[in-house]
Amino acid sequence: MATSIDSHGSTDDVRRVDLTIDGMTCGGCASRIQAGLDRLDGVAEANVNFATHRAMVLLRDAVDEDLLRATVEDLGYTVVAADIGHDDRARERELGRRLFVAVPLALVVMVLSMVHPLHFDGWRWAVAALTTPVVFWSGWTFHRSTLVNLRHGATTMDTLVSMGSVSAWLWSAIVLVSGVDEPVYFETAAMIVTLILLGKWLEVRATRRSGDAIRALAELGSPTARLEDGRDIPLSELTVGTRFLVRPGEKIATDGAVVDGSSAVDASMITGEPVPVAVGIGDEVIGATVNTNGSLVVEATKVGSDTALAQIIRLVDEAQGSRADVQRLADRVSTVFVPLAIGAALVTLVAWLVTGHAASEAFTAAVAVLIISCPCALGLATPLGIMVGTGRGAQLGIIIKGGEVLEDTRAVDVMVVDKTGTLTEGRMHLVDTISASGDGDEVLALAAALESRSEHPIAAAIAAAHPDRPPVAGFQSRPGLGVSGTVSGTSMAVGRRRLFAEVPPAIDAAADQAEAAGHTAVLAGRDGRAEVVLVVADRVKEHAAEAIDALHQQGLTVTMLTGDNPRTAQTVGAAVGVDRVQASLLPADKVLHVQDLQAAGHRVAMVGDGINDAPALAQADLGIAVGTGTDVAIQASDLTIVSGDLRAVADAIALSRRTLATIKGNLFWAFAYNAAAIPLAAFGVLQPMIAAAAMGLSSLFVVSNSLRLRRFTGYRRPASPS
Repeated sequence: MATSIDSHGSTDDVRRVDLTIDGMTCGGCASRIQAGLDRLDGVAEANVNFATHRAMVLLRDAVDEDLLRATVEDLGYTVVAADIGHDDRARERELGRRLFVAVPLALVVMVLSMVHPLHFDGWRWAVAALTTPVVFWSGWTFHRSTLVNLRHGATTMDTLVSMGSVSAWLWSAIVLVSGVDEPVYFETAAMIVTLILLGKWLEVRATRRSGDAIRALAELGSPTARLEDGRDIPLSELTVGTRFLVRPGEKIATDGAVVDGSSAVDASMITGEPVPVAVGIGDEVIGATVNTNGSLVVEATKVGSDTALAQIIRLVDEAQGSRADVQRLADRVSTVFVPLAIGAALVTLVAWLVTGHAASEAFTAAVAVLIISCPCALGLATPLGIMVGTGRGAQLGIIIKGGEVLEDTRAVDVMVVDKTGTLTEGRMHLVDTISASGDGDEVLALAAALESRSEHPIAAAIAAAHPDRPPVAGFQSRPGLGVSGTVSGTSMAVGRRRLFAEVPPAIDAAADQAEAAGHTAVLAGRDGRAEVVLVVADRVKEHAAEAIDALHQQGLTVTMLTGDNPRTAQTVGAAVGVDRVQASLLPADKVLHVQDLQAAGHRVAMVGDGINDAPALAQADLGIAVGTGTDVAIQASDLTIVSGDLRAVADAIALSRRTLATIKGNLFWAFAYNAAAIPLAAFGVLQPMIAAAAMGLSSLFVVSNSLRLRRFTGYRRPASPS
């Protein structure tokens, strides 16, 4: 038997297990399963998502995974083999078959019942015969779910549908057999099942569209790779270090580095950026992107689950399985709503009878209450919004890590932005070397060797300036200050003034002059004495000013934090239009600045890309990592921007807020629908057939409202959402 349990390793002895669950029909089902899993010893947290039919369980101890499956099945549900979209397609086909039978029979029943000239002798018996397969075969999916849940002492949305349709059929059958002169409601029973089946079929079709984004991501990758000798091999056989060819128009098989050739790569399907990016020898490329013109030879650096595409799919999948805090109210309501609805129907029945109305009228009103009360729209409101919003974000190169992130964006009022690699290109280059003596070239060679061990963009610029690099020992990175180590037996340091015990006046003056020009001055020297000023230049990103303006449009105050000197920082800050500049900061200083803003009552979002940004990203209320940065920064963040375009940050904030607004709109209308419709049904204003149609329409409204997020565009001209 195929299993749907996927385990993912994690830190702190907590591991994640995913279950794909069949049989859920409403949000109440998801709440019951979640409560059952949460009660197990060793379960740190369980999240069950009705829209995705997935359960994500975090296990603290060595819990037997078979126990999870047994718990779900004891509650009346089934753990099935995981297949993206497979369950929805199968359910759509099953509902379609049952609907195919129900529609013509229900229409005939409706016509015979409503058109009096067609009332031939024995027409009631004919209507009963036509209604029976509609109620008990086409509607079996509702009855089966009801029986399974009642066996476990639970009720769901299907309980209301089953009770309503069977009650209408049973009342009519008793009247027919007894021969009394009372109205029959066979057409009501048939139309209840048919209309709700139609609504569920349309709902499943539309819901399946909400998962199109992640399915499209999963299908992006190339199935094969062409080796240098011309052989094609399956992607699964590709290993790190293998070189493969990419011809014009072909997809790049996996993440790697270009070792030969030059071209332009269309990465829009990963980053959301519409303009191809030029690449050449030494540049990194992402698997599943398209080589547009020249031929490339690429050396694989990541394969399988380590690739950028695989990690994006994993993050989006996790986000779509998450639950927002706003869902808690809906969960609580769904848990108790069905028993309350049944109670309301009984009260309606009794109230109509004791006020002197006919039994048929009382019965009609009670059935209408049962049907109109179905809370399926309530169960879909939050998970569908999250699914569509995070899926659209993935298409735009925005990875939203969970439903709670959407709520964090609502109250954010201050955006803190790192400079290097975020506002600036981070492709720094060495423009000058100023020496206090004649040893400039020698010191540069030692500095380049030392900086080759660092991940910082400034270090890369210095390292690239001197290809001959002596061996390095005792390398030490000192965040916010620089690096130190032993190069060719010499104690060497590269970084800021505070890293050196002695800074000659000439070196100090040269550094001041470079900084006044808006450049970055890096000191290098031996044995604690600064000997050379390495002048490094960076360029402001093309769309950085537009991005800051977009953030201002969303009501955010923008502060730039940097470890760079104040003069360079002020030059960059003025160029992009930030509100405040804080310079010469160590990583700990950035954290303190975020804490100070929070202490002043602000909700802070932080954008960064380097290791030195990770503490501040973790401290911020909302951490946003630029995907061109380091894995440490990405892991510490709540949102990840796959591209380096800072406008995507504004898109991420706008999309998150739009998604949360959509979820709130869904919940409002789901609550408002039930609040308004139940009294109307109880007072006899809504007939059962109208109630069935209205219930289906409420679910379709939630689905269609959520799907509007697929048209979100933001501040960039993105790839098509289709």
